[in-house]
Amino acid sequence: MTLKKFLFALMVAGCGSIAACSTPTEVTTQDGQKTMTADKPEIDSKDGFVTYEKDGKEVKVNSNNVKSIEEVK
Repeated sequence: MTLKKFLFALMVAGCGSIAACSTPTEVTTQDGQKTMTADKPEIDSKDGFVTYEKDGKEVKVNSNNVKSIEEVK
């Protein structure tokens, strides 16, 4: 029984640490469209795109079209 309790506590702690890693972010484009993301978008200076996930799909936006990226608190 103690092994089950230990594994449960370990699982809960692991899930809590994963949830703490997400950084909700709002991406605003030059035309005023706002998009909420679960995690902070990646900014690739080589190809000039901002990449984030929306509805389970990867979205790439040209960084010239992005007005701001703000962390939601």
